[in-house]
Amino acid sequence: MNLLDIDTVQAFLRVAELQGFTRAAEALGTTQAAVSMKLQRLESVTGKRLVERSPRAVALTADGTAFLPHARALMEAHDRALSGDRPARQQLSLGISDHAAGPELVPLLEQLHAMSSQLALSVTIGFSRQMLDAYDAGEFDAVVVRQEGGRRGGERLTEDNFGWFATPRLAWRRGETLPLATLAPPCGVRALAIRALDKAGIAWSESFIGGGVTAVAAAALAGLAVAPLARRIAPPGLVEIGPAKGLPALPSSKVMLHSRVGDPAKRMALRTLAATFKRVAAVR
Repeated sequence: MNLLDIDTVQAFLRVAELQGFTRAAEALGTTQAAVSMKLQRLESVTGKRLVERSPRAVALTADGTAFLPHARALMEAHDRALSGDRPARQQLSLGISDHAAGPELVPLLEQLHAMSSQLALSVTIGFSRQMLDAYDAGEFDAVVVRQEGGRRGGERLTEDNFGWFATPRLAWRRGETLPLATLAPPCGVRALAIRALDKAGIAWSESFIGGGVTAVAAAALAGLAVAPLARRIAPPGLVEIGPAKGLPALPSSKVMLHSRVGDPAKRMALRTLAATFKRVAAVR
């Protein structure tokens, strides 16, 4: 009689959700070879090929797609068996820098929800410095922030390159005061942009101060100003004008994950968060 092994089913779910063996291994805290062996074992037990492997991509077969909801149901039943029929709903509290969130936020939330229906999410968006201060005060389980000064530790999720973004309709010439759209202090991106302009001797004025990156990008799209943004998060409709307009280059910035959780479910969720962020950021 063939029996399903929980570890192999969990590995299948991570591969399916993260679309790759490397990211799945990162989420599970193991090696790519170990994940591949678990998938082979699961396919041997089910007698079906569940995953199509290629050098560039991993995709579910028709049998894998059909098996997916059963695998999720099995893991949910497994979790209920361990914690009781009506488990207490745990909360994972996250602080995320507004300049770091970007398009990764939607797939992050999708993956965290998919992996555990018993995990309630609390997400706060704000300045990196404020998120780190709140994390240090014990208000968050984890934070995704831009690297601050000499802060050590944490896991690198990606490194962003910044540029000066504006609508193609914006009429600005070198020698004129540059209209800026930024977040208010203590935004670190605002600070690095102003330092670069001052060093280059370019006059500037804050034409728009937004309460979030979405508002800043909207101001740039409306033609009010130029916005310093990571290329990863700049929305369609904005173009990078820095090289053509002689604006100074902006330094790159690392996006870091800082966490301290002891609960296994939360640790798994954060490993999935890190793997998902890296996967999505790598294709942008």
